Amino acid sequence: MSHRVLIVDDDPGMCELLDDGLGRRGLSAVSRTSAAEAFQLLEAEDFDVVVTDLNMGGMNGLELCTRIVANRPDVPVVVLTAFGSLDTAVAALRAGAYDFITKPVELEILVSALGRAIQNRALREEIRRLRLVVDASQPPGEFIGESPPMLRLYDLIARAAATDASVLLTGESGTGKELVARALHRRGRRASGPFVAVNCAAMPEHLLESELFGHSRGAFTDARASRAGLFVQAQGGTLFLDEIADLPLGLQPKLLRALQERSVRPVGSDVETPIDVRLVAATNRDLETAIEERRFREDLYFRINVIPIEIPPLRARGNDVLLLADAFLRELAARSRKHIEGFTTAAGQRLLAYAWPGNVRELRNSIERAVALTEFSHITVEDLPQRLRHYDPSELVIASDDAGALPTLEEVERRYLERVLETTGGNKALTARILGLDRKTIYRMLERGAADARVTHPADPESPGRHSPWPPEMPPSRRQKFTK
Repeated sequence: MSHRVLIVDDDPGMCELLDDGLGRRGLSAVSRTSAAEAFQLLEAEDFDVVVTDLNMGGMNGLELCTRIVANRPDVPVVVLTAFGSLDTAVAALRAGAYDFITKPVELEILVSALGRAIQNRALREEIRRLRLVVDASQPPGEFIGESPPMLRLYDLIARAAATDASVLLTGESGTGKELVARALHRRGRRASGPFVAVNCAAMPEHLLESELFGHSRGAFTDARASRAGLFVQAQGGTLFLDEIADLPLGLQPKLLRALQERSVRPVGSDVETPIDVRLVAATNRDLETAIEERRFREDLYFRINVIPIEIPPLRARGNDVLLLADAFLRELAARSRKHIEGFTTAAGQRLLAYAWPGNVRELRNSIERAVALTEFSHITVEDLPQRLRHYDPSELVIASDDAGALPTLEEVERRYLERVLETTGGNKALTARILGLDRKTIYRMLERGAADARVTHPADPESPGRHSPWPPEMPPSRRQKFTK
């Protein structure tokens, strides 16, 4: 297959001459007489190299070169000019041009330059491909773990980082979603650009709109000056929207339009500002359920969920718990200037047995507490938080009632369902995946438990002696949460 060359010159005769000459030498040439039109074409199609005149009306060759380097750095640019001075050559190379050729053009010299540029591009692509292969075989620097779920995550990060597609990160609270977002940014072609993060649940709707899209002077009270929003601040980089499920419903169509049109309109302004950002969103909620409950727009979900990445909970990572605990221990002991060599066997067993509902964040907090309180060279069971010392995963499932009677199998199922729901923060989709069931089955089990409670004690729902599908220590507010 012949290599594709995009020719840009406001002289149609020159375009025709170069088109014919390059075609006779086995290259496939396409020409445009406007730099703006050429840039639009380059965004829609792939070319191996661009040849552009330097002096043109409207956008000139240097400006075009700068835009190509910023948006398509993989495509080399060869600049032509009739003004062959050293200053012009330096300006072109500083703009990112691969080579510089003066007019009148000698076709053989141009073909030779294009050949070198195409070979250089092929070499860079091969180096990038080999880096991806190497990167996929080892964890990003921010992560610790070698369990199968984490190896799959590393592979997904490496592949997703090579694209500009929107990514939706899902996972429980504390699993490290922002770490994954930063890894995607640092490993992608936008690594030199800014990484801008915002928590969608941290501010009210009117402030969040201004924060995302910016505002003009006088748009609202106290808007004494215009302010660029986070989309503009993230230009050329990555915008990370954490807790996307909490994005107010009124803002969702505005976000969708910004992503579709690739432009934003500041609050109180009639002027559209073009944007060039990579979007990474994250949530610990079940967005499909939110769509069913009309709390999240389906069209926005499909727009942000081009590449879904689910981050595994700590309880699914096996011995990674000990690797992480050891890394945290070394870091925190050094900071506290304590000599701590490791964990006792019993303490390590407690760490492995615990379910870690708070995931990596909870593990780090527990190790920090242990390091602060220990008086020995090893962390013991007594140094761990009480919830780890007394944790028994079977207690809530098979514990007998106050009368000493063992629960029925149906009660055991209900209690275990409640336990998993509590661990996942009420996320029914994640609960279904952990239990190996579909969500409809989960809903039926919850509805059956609620119905049994109503039939058994319709007049006194909180009667202390009643037969209940929920553990007696579970408050009514929690029961209501899981039966909605």
